[in-house]
Order: sequence, then C-alpha cells, then structure tokens
Amino acid sequence: MALLEVDNVSVVFGGLKAVCNFNFTLDPAQLVALIGPNGAGKTTAFNIVTGVYRPTSGQVRLAGRDITGLKPFRINRRGIARTFQNIRLFGGLSVLDNVLVGFNQSISHGFLGTVLRTPRHQREDEQHEAEAVELLRTLRLAERMELPAASLPYGDQRRLEIARALATRPKLLLLDEPAAGMNPQEKIELMQLIRFIREHFAVGIWLIEHDMKLVMSIGERITVLDHGETIAVGTADEVQGNEKVIEAYLGEPV
Repeated sequence: MALLEVDNVSVVFGGLKAVCNFNFTLDPAQLVALIGPNGAGKTTAFNIVTGVYRPTSGQVRLAGRDITGLKPFRINRRGIARTFQNIRLFGGLSVLDNVLVGFNQSISHGFLGTVLRTPRHQREDEQHEAEAVELLRTLRLAERMELPAASLPYGDQRRLEIARALATRPKLLLLDEPAAGMNPQEKIELMQLIRFIREHFAVGIWLIEHDMKLVMSIGERITVLDHGETIAVGTADEVQGNEKVIEAYLGEPV
C-alpha cells in the first residue's frame, strides 16, 4: 500500500486554480522530489496534504485512510510532519526545548496531569526528554542542546527544525526548500542528512527544492509542476531530458 496518495486534487483561489487535477503517490520510506518554477503550486500541494488548505476537489489518503480537509494537528497526529521555507523555530528557547515542543502532540496526561504533576505526567516528561536528547545526538546537535535556538548557525537551525519535526514520530516528512540560504558545504551536509534520516528513521520524504544538483542527486522520483499542473514525472535523467521541463525552466538545464 502506498504511504501517501493524492487523487485528482485541485484547489481554487478566487477563480484561479493554484493546483489542477494533481495526482501523486509516495511509498513507505521513499524519497521523492517536487520541483517547478516559482508560483508553480509546489507549496500549495504541501499545504493541501498537511491540512492548511482544504482542496476544492479530490482526495488525500495516508496509509489508505482519508485525511482530506482534516485540521493540521490531526494530520500531524496521523503521521505527517513538515518544515517550512522560512525557519520557524522558537529562537528564545533552548535547542532541547524546541525539540520537546514536537512531543506535545503525543502527550496523554492532559491538562489536569500537568497542573497536578502526577506520576504519569512525570514519567511521560522524562521519556520525552530522553527521546529528545537521543534525537539531538543522532542529528549531531546534542552539544548545543542548552543554547538558544537563535544562536545556532543557519545550517544547524535547519537541522534543528528537522529534529523537531521528527519528534512528532512521522511516517512522512515534508521538507519545503530545506537548502534555501545554505552555502555549498551546508548543502552537501544536507544531502547526507536527508539520506541518513530516510534510512535511520525509515520515514518517507517528500522534498521541494530549487537546488537542482541536490534534487537530482537524491530524488528517487521527481514530479514537475508548472502553473499548477503536472508536466513530468520520472527519474532524474527522464526529467532533465523532458522538453516541457526544459521549456518551463526557460531553456536552462535542470
């Protein structure tokens, strides 16, 4: 069974079709890229799958279950996590606390347990902190866990945002332009990190990215959008040789 299925989804804003009859599948632990010119509808597709936008038509399924139009927090609990084009960390909180925020969706002790500091609350907090520390070790951020998130270098802030997303224990991780603003060395490290995450956490990854070197290096399958419509699907070699893709990128090699 496919992990994610998007069937004939469209979304209309004021008469403008931002995404038109979009179809997409992603298998468990698969790494798939979504590319296209600015304004092609890539982030809109992410927003549909994560519940930010309700599609005008079509259906979204996660592991066979319909999640179309659910609230974002409910979709997150079902197993989809994401990062954003612009980093959204809590800059004044510590690195550790930023990751602990990701565990909030799995808290079971409730408000009363928090107020009364019940044994169940304490056990759950201790478990989450241990998991957060281990996650930071895995992503090579443990030595900085007590520092404010805003003090981290840019590349490490991206890494931390991914760590927080992984704290929600997703089946599917959506990365929206994770290489934006990175220097060449940071991009190399990011490619290695994405591959590592897919293998270590056995999580499916859906990636939006403008850096074509990164996309072509790690994407097992690539979908290309232009003006809200899919114009190509295939391997890196197939996409790079597609005339519609070349035209969409104004003749520049992808």
